[in-house]
Amino acid sequence: MCANYRPTQRLLLRDVFGVEPPMEQDWKPETWPNYGAPIVRAGQGGKREALVANFGMDPKGRYDTFNARSETVGERRTFSKAWRDGQLCLVPVISIFEPNYEADPKKSIRYRIWMKDSPAFAVAGLWRDWPDGSASFTMLTVNAEAHAVMRRMHKPGAEKRGVVILPQSEWDDWLTCRDPELARSFLRLPPAEAMDTEPDPVPPRPRKQAEPDQLTL
Repeated sequence: MCANYRPTQRLLLRDVFGVEPPMEQDWKPETWPNYGAPIVRAGQGGKREALVANFGMDPKGRYDTFNARSETVGERRTFSKAWRDGQLCLVPVISIFEPNYEADPKKSIRYRIWMKDSPAFAVAGLWRDWPDGSASFTMLTVNAEAHAVMRRMHKPGAEKRGVVILPQSEWDDWLTCRDPELARSFLRLPPAEAMDTEPDPVPPRPRKQAEPDQLTL
C-alpha cells in the first residue's frame, strides 16, 4: 500500500507524460491522503489530460480510500462504479515511501522507492468526479508477498502489498481500457531489479522557538 509519495512536478508532466500541467492549482512536494496531486486520464478522443485531484477516493469517508485492493476493487462500493465504468488514470510519481522494519521490528524507518530507468513513473489508479466539480483518485494495489522489494516493507507479519506500476508502453492502453476483466491484466508489480530503495526518514518538525523573556521595567 502507499499513503505517501513524491508527485511529479510540472516539467516532468510535460517531458515524461506528454501533458500540459494544470495551471490553476499547485500541489505540495509530497502527497499524503486528502492532499491534491496531479493525475492523468483520457480526455476527448482518448488524448491524455492532467488535472489535480484529491488523494483518496472518498475524502469524507470513514475509512481509508487512498488504495484499492485489486482483488475486491469491483465489489467495494467506494470503487466499484469507477472500476466498471473504466475510469482509469495514471498517478505520476517520482518516488513512493513505505515503512521498513528490518533494523527494528518495533520501529519503522521510512524508505524511498523509485524506478531506476526513468525520472518519473506511473501508478495505476481510479478516479471519480464530484458534484462540486472536484475529482478524487485512488491507487490500485496487488499482493507483494513474493516481490523482492515490496515484501521488505511494512510490519513483520502484516500482509505485503504494492502499488501497480505501469510500463510506459502500456499507459495509453490502460487509460482507454473499458473492460474490467481486461483491465485486470495490467495489475502486476514491476520487476524488482528495475527498482531501487534507500532510507529517507521523515524530516523532524522544527521546534517552536520559545518567546524571549519580557524585560521587567
